[in-house]
Amino acid sequence: MNNSISSIRILPADMGAAPAGVAEGGKFLETLQQSMDQVEGAQGDAATQVAQLLNGKGADLHSAMIAVEKADLSFQLMMQVRNKIVQAYQTISNMQF
Repeated sequence: MNNSISSIRILPADMGAAPAGVAEGGKFLETLQQSMDQVEGAQGDAATQVAQLLNGKGADLHSAMIAVEKADLSFQLMMQVRNKIVQAYQTISNMQF
């Protein structure tokens, strides 16, 4: 499973014109869902490698620790994105029209 943190892009630069029938909000939601799936995949990979390490099935300590750190960094990044989304929502909800 190839889940590098550098491949997680929350707002890709190549979000060109929307195809017919697809709103910009849908693209953002789709990109956000893909990023959350990547974070979940990194956590699953880390759990698998730690389990293999504990069972003695050939996984070495370094690979397991790298997978755990990758999952941790991915989760921290996703939490920061969540915080920014909540902050943006609160800012918009406090605006007076």
